[in-house]
Formats: sequence, structure tokens, C-alpha cells
Amino acid sequence: MKVVALVSGGKDSCYVMMKCIQYGHEIVALANLLPVDDSVDELDSYMYQTVGHQIIVSYAECMNVPLFRRRIRGSSRHQKLSYQMTPDDEVEDLFVLLSEVKRQIPSITAVSSGAIASDYQRLRVESICSRLGLVSLAFLWKQDQTLLLQEMIANGIKAILVKVAAIGLDPSKHLGKDLAFMEPYLLKLKELYGSNVCGEGGEYETLTLDCPLFTNARIVLDEFEVVLHSPDSIAPVGVLHPTTFHLEKKGNPDSDSLEKESVLVFEVQGDGPNTPASTRQPDNGTVEHARNKVSLSKTGKENTFSICCWLEGSTESSTGLKEDLETVLTEIESQILKQGFNWQDVLYIHLYISDMSEFAVANETYVKFITHEKCPFGVPSRSTIELPLVQAGLGKAYVEVLVANDQSKRVLHVQSISSWAPSCIGPYSQATLHKGVLHMAGQLGLDPPTMNLRNEGAIAELNQALTNSEAIAEAFRCSISSSAVLFVVFCSARTEQSEKNQLHEKFVSFLDLAKSSRRRTSNVLDPIFLYILVPDLPKRALVEVKPVLYVQEDSETDDEARQDQLSEGDYSCWGYKPEKWHQDCVQKRVLDGKICVTVLSISTKVMKKLHESSGEEQLERVSRFCVYLLNRTLSENSFSWQDTTSLRIHFSTSLNVSVERLSNIFETAFKELNEMCHGVRVGDSKEPIFNLVPVLGAGNSSALLDNIITCELLSLRS
Repeated sequence: MKVVALVSGGKDSCYVMMKCIQYGHEIVALANLLPVDDSVDELDSYMYQTVGHQIIVSYAECMNVPLFRRRIRGSSRHQKLSYQMTPDDEVEDLFVLLSEVKRQIPSITAVSSGAIASDYQRLRVESICSRLGLVSLAFLWKQDQTLLLQEMIANGIKAILVKVAAIGLDPSKHLGKDLAFMEPYLLKLKELYGSNVCGEGGEYETLTLDCPLFTNARIVLDEFEVVLHSPDSIAPVGVLHPTTFHLEKKGNPDSDSLEKESVLVFEVQGDGPNTPASTRQPDNGTVEHARNKVSLSKTGKENTFSICCWLEGSTESSTGLKEDLETVLTEIESQILKQGFNWQDVLYIHLYISDMSEFAVANETYVKFITHEKCPFGVPSRSTIELPLVQAGLGKAYVEVLVANDQSKRVLHVQSISSWAPSCIGPYSQATLHKGVLHMAGQLGLDPPTMNLRNEGAIAELNQALTNSEAIAEAFRCSISSSAVLFVVFCSARTEQSEKNQLHEKFVSFLDLAKSSRRRTSNVLDPIFLYILVPDLPKRALVEVKPVLYVQEDSETDDEARQDQLSEGDYSCWGYKPEKWHQDCVQKRVLDGKICVTVLSISTKVMKKLHESSGEEQLERVSRFCVYLLNRTLSENSFSWQDTTSLRIHFSTSLNVSVERLSNIFETAFKELNEMCHGVRVGDSKEPIFNLVPVLGAGNSSALLDNIITCELLSLRS
């Protein structure tokens, strides 16, 4: 991509340019913001470094790249973490600056920034990029600061300290000192006081005088003054004010002077936008659809529930993916509004489509409904899967949303491309934490800095997907090796059987290695594994991992405490009595009495045990057995059906049964349960509490995906 680099003069903004080159991008312009008054070194800004701005003009000559500069007119008006367009905010100066760069150089598609740990700065750059249709590149994001500092110095970043503001740093001693000279002392301050060695806590700022990208010349600082801002005896604050400097040419010393005519510096004028025209919500339009085609399911829990919508009927009634998805999303939006909610209350979205080759069409339709403006507390996390929808008579789009009635959720949404984890460019996030449950987006085996899929096969993809999942988990101070409750692993039908045979073993090995590398080994959860065979995945991936984690701070997690505790009640229904082999069908995890995750597997072997008959009579017996075991599991662990947050019934298309018929069979089983078991109440609405999901196969191991029916139940108790 062609990149405009945001440069403050600091080591980070220069080193990220080097990383851009490393990953095959091209720096075609520089952009810098500076104070209105040249004599002012530093502004009271939450966003920009301006110390040393007098020297930045030379970067254009040093790199032979055009430099666009704008004087900062705004101030920090919108100080909440997530930025929304605010007139006269300093962030709008960046919008005006980059708008002009894009106007003059239309080929630019990306913006680089040196963000390492500041969500405040990263989110604002991402907001501007989103408004301008640019990609944010932040290759230093979440990197280990000690290693990063060593890497910068080893790769030729020549920088000096131009501001100090931390214990152990003295303006009179340390301003103007070379970064390489200061490295041992900065590491010592980290040991003594926990300082950030890269200065991410505001401990110090730097000015780069030379680096490998300065191909024409290096900057030589001849004279400077030390300006003391605060004479605090513990952590004095001071800045370096450059007074004279010159450029020292590189290459042939006898060559002509630098070709200044080809190097341009642009001063960007103009006012920022006064109204948030670029952030207005798009008009979805009126979507006409046949009401009799739309089918819904909804769980009965009041404060956290799921709604699912699909189009039931023959393939002839489907007009196309775009139209089907519009119909489904419109209906879900209507249902959410009826409940008194809107898109900002949605935690997670499962997007199922019939043909992954139309992923771009699905995404274009999706972003018309779910936008950053509609979700000020953070956009939902998402998993996108191709399912045999048409084969099952379900149209071409199928959507499930998880909704919560409070704003306590914590959303992690990083749109910048970095070396940390795959970016989510658009209105879908990496993970959402709500009430102790971390719902992570489906993770592919993408190499984060290149966003390319690992091409060495399913095992390599799995390893990368788990590495990405671990990076996201660490952002919530947990690990997939110790906090995961459930792993749903989608396997593409294109995956070789030889690799499917190894996937589970490699998965467990990865978790074991991750556990051994972590200091804390207490409260390690034993996760459930569910493997699902599907026709295709985004980017033609072979594997997608969807982890569900339990994140409870300052709490002793009691996993399995209730797993073998049977209460004294009688949970027999339809003549079923507890038998030992029944428990072989059930995997469950109960945590702190708050969360119950259950996976119930009905294989062909189990079906034969249940009844020797075939056809619908056999399916009716299977449905009753499933409902009986689920009810028993909930009751034994002091949960009720009213605690149900989501219930997916994955069924194999090899059953050759219509969705309508299978839905009726399970609805009948739930009605019979209500009638037979006193005190049991399953749902109050006319819609079923379960949603049927057609798959090619499923199982507890990747090597054997022979489940006919697989129930995936999540229950939360307030």
C-alpha cells in the first residue's frame, strides 16, 4: 500500500515507517502537526508530541518525500476514550491534514503511526482513517517495550531525548543525550520504578536525527536550550528547545546540493468540519420482504438473550444474498427495537452465509446496519461462517445476535494493522467482555502484520489462530490456556483428513505449552472442545477458532465444583432414568454458580442405542432425549431454562430432514417437558428458544465428526 506517515519526530513514528517498508509498503508522504506559534515547544495536548517541531521540516529533505504540515487550532474537547467527531477538537486538525494529503495524492490508502500502548491515540487515528476510507498501520502496537527499544537502536534509529518527566530523569543531565547511550539507564529505571522504557507513560520524548530512511542527509543539532517546565525535586519536567541545526549530506560529498526543488513542504490551511456529515448514519432504505418466509427464535432470559432470524422455504424464494441478508437484518433490528434495545446493545453476531465467495457482498450489506455511530460503546464481535443453508432450505443468510440490556460490556476493537493480532477494519471487534464472559470473534490463521493466511496447511493455521487468540486474551489479562470454557473450532470441508486427525492433538499441545510458560497455574479451567465441519470459511481458511472465556477478577473460580453433584430431585421424563452412558453424551462446565456451558453430542452410535427404529419416530426420540439431558444438567446445577442465553442445535445435513419438521419435533419435545415436569418453564414467547444450525458434521474431536445432533447451551445466572 502507499502510505502517508504521521511523524512527530519521535523514535516510534520513524521506526514504524521502517516496519512499513519491511512489510512491503511504500512511504509516499509525511504528515505533521505543530503549534500555531513557532516559539512554543509543547502544547497541552493529549494527542500530539510537538517538542522538536522546528526540526521536522528537514525530514522532507532527508527522505526526499513531500511533507504536509498543519498548525493545531483545536484542543482536547472530546476526552472520552472512544472518539466521536467533535468540532474544534485537535483530532479534527488531523482530519483536515490527512484529507488534503489524500486529495493531492489519491493513490494513498494507508496511514502509519507509532502507537505502542495508548488506546487514546490509536482510537483517534483509527477514527480518522475510518472517516477517510484509509487503513491504519500500527506495527509497534502492543510490542514488548524492552525488546522494541533494543530493536530500534540495533536497526539504526539515532534519536536524542527532548523531554523528560519522570523520577530518575534530570533535564540538566539527560536532555540531548543519545537514545543508545540512555538505554542501560532506562532499563535500570524500569527495574527501580516500573518506568516504561519506551516512554509510553510520558517519561520522556525523543527526536530522531538519523535513521536508514534518511537517505539524503542526517540532521545535526548544533545548539539547544534546556527549558525547565517544573522544578519538582522528585520528577522535574524539562524540554529541549533547538536553536541551531544543519543537514549533513550522505553519499558522495562532492555531489551537488540537495535537490530541494523536488522536495516540497505543504502548509495545510482550512477549517475542520462543523457538522458530523461524514458520520451520519446511512439510510438502510425500506426492505420489502415476504413476512411468511421469516422465521425467528429467541431465548427467554430478560437481561441477556439471543435472537436468531432466517428465511425458511425453498431456494426459489431466495432472490440473492444481499436481499436475504437485508431482510434478515431488518427483521432482527425490528425485533431488537420491540424489546426496547438497539444495535449498541448487541454483544456478538453470528453471520452465516450460503456462499463464502459472496463475503464482500455480505460485508457491504452488514455495514449498512451495524455502524460505529450506532454502537458508541463498541461494535459487536463477529464470527462469519459458510453453512449449507440452501441445502437445508434456509435461504442465503442466517443471523444470530446476542443482546444485553446494560452498558457494562468492554469491547476490544483494534482497526490498525499491527504485529499484535489481526485487525478488524470495520464495525466488528476482536472481543467483547460482558458479565465475566469473554466472547471472542472467530480467529483465522492470519499473520497480523501482513493479514495473509498461513499457507502451510490446517495445522499452521490453527497454531496462528491460537497465537492470535492468546494475544487478544492477554489484552483482558487472561489466557486461553487457563480461562477458556469452550472452544468451537470450525473446520473447512477442504481440510485433508490426515490434518483433521492431528488438529485436536496439536490444539491441546499448544495449550499445554502456553500453560507451562505462564507463572500463574492456579484456577486453570478445563475447556470443552466442539469441532464443526462446514463448507467454507473466510479467505478460504481451513480452520477458524471461536473461544469463549471466563474472566472474573479477584475471584476464586470453582470450575467443576458442581459437575458431579447430583441433587435429590427426580428429573426423569419420557421414562428416561439416569444411566452411566448418558453422561458420556454430555460435557458441561459450571463456574461460580453463575455460568453453565453444556455441549450435548448425539452420534450415530447413540442414536442406535436410543431406538432401533428409523425415520421421524427416531428423531422424535432423539429430541426428547436431548431435552431430557439438557433439563437434567440445568436442574442438577441449580439453573433453570429461564437462565438460557443461547441454545444452538447443530444438525447434520445427512439427516435429510427439513428444518421446519425438525423444528416442530424439538418444539413438541419442549412442550411435553413443560407438561410433564412441574415447575419447569421453557420460554414464554411464541418463538422457540433454540435455533437450528445446519452443518456437514460435528464432534468432540477433529478426527471424528459423526454427530447427528449437537446441542450447544450457554446459561447465565444473574
